[in-house]
Amino acid sequence: MKFYRSTFKGIVAIAAVSFFIVSCGGGGQQGMMRGSQQPQPFPVLELQPRSIILTSKYPATLEGSQTIELRPRVQGYITEMLVDEGDDVQKGQILFKLNSEEYEQQVRSAKADVKAAKAGISTAKDEVQRLSKLAEKDIISDYQLQSAKNKLQSQQSALAQAQAKLKNAQVNLGYTRIKSPTNGTIGNIPYRIGSLVSSNISKPLTVISDISEVYAYFSMSERELLEMSKSVAVEGGNQTLEQRIADMPEVNLLLADQSTYKHEGVLKLASGLINTQTGSASFRAVFPNPEKILRSGGSAKVQIPFRKESSIVVPKKSTYEIQNKRFVYTVTDSNTVTSTHINTLPLSTPKLFVVDEGLSAGDKIVTTGLTDIQDKAEIIPQPIDPDSLYQSLTVKDQEKDK
Repeated sequence: MKFYRSTFKGIVAIAAVSFFIVSCGGGGQQGMMRGSQQPQPFPVLELQPRSIILTSKYPATLEGSQTIELRPRVQGYITEMLVDEGDDVQKGQILFKLNSEEYEQQVRSAKADVKAAKAGISTAKDEVQRLSKLAEKDIISDYQLQSAKNKLQSQQSALAQAQAKLKNAQVNLGYTRIKSPTNGTIGNIPYRIGSLVSSNISKPLTVISDISEVYAYFSMSERELLEMSKSVAVEGGNQTLEQRIADMPEVNLLLADQSTYKHEGVLKLASGLINTQTGSASFRAVFPNPEKILRSGGSAKVQIPFRKESSIVVPKKSTYEIQNKRFVYTVTDSNTVTSTHINTLPLSTPKLFVVDEGLSAGDKIVTTGLTDIQDKAEIIPQPIDPDSLYQSLTVKDQEKDK
């Protein structure tokens, strides 16, 4: 009996010791696993100020350099239409004809009045000459001679009135041939042959647009205007806003199909005032249009490039966003990473951010593998060449823009 008791106690003791060893051994193994996690290598970029070209896009409305509503000067029925919608016309070309019988009659009547006035002048002159000889011989009084002279002046005035009436009638007759006042392209024509038109019609006969040059009108916020003018003023010194805009590089036009228009344009200030309601300024960009691709009333986007000097630039893939705030991982001198909040400019490239606040020259950031890093973790920095990195991202941006 004693033997069984001692044996049972020995088994219990062995089990207790085994449990203790297993417990301690398990904790030690877990501790060894934690301690075995070594710092991992990550590419690290040292930031230096760089020059970058930023582009901004603005919705624009296209208009020809000259757009004219064509209305008749006289009333009449359209008898001929010599052009169609969309036709290109030249200055002075006849576009419409109105019935002209009434105005031709007025011209004939005015011509008759002119002939009558000339005949009256001839008669009055003869009378003055006849009476002048009689007055020299004191056969008639000076009053009779003066009356004849007054009648001659009256006939001369009648001739002037008749000639003016004839000129006016000829002008009105000419208005029955409606001509183009400029080179351009015909717009919509709401009237047809037989329509009665006059200078008081609600809609013009048509609209002629000169699209040899096209204006792209758009608006820019006051903040963007100041940022753009400051970037130009770095080299321009003390210049007016108009002079700074004149120094801007040529701008591009993105068409409705997202293609880039082949001709570059020049930026102009359309208004010298800031709209107090919208806080924006009006601009226009002038584009040549030799192929007549651009049309009045069309829509596009004006793309404005401008250079920003000495900027802290980071790849977009080197940042991450939490609750509408953007962060990067900066590397300390002890090779640990720290989550750092940054502010970026609203303008950027497809692959690069311009940092406004949060980073300085000489700071180091992790460029890739952000999902595998935790804040305060230790890493093995692997420096990368900044010039090669930025060049590759810039080339990708240019290819994407094309």
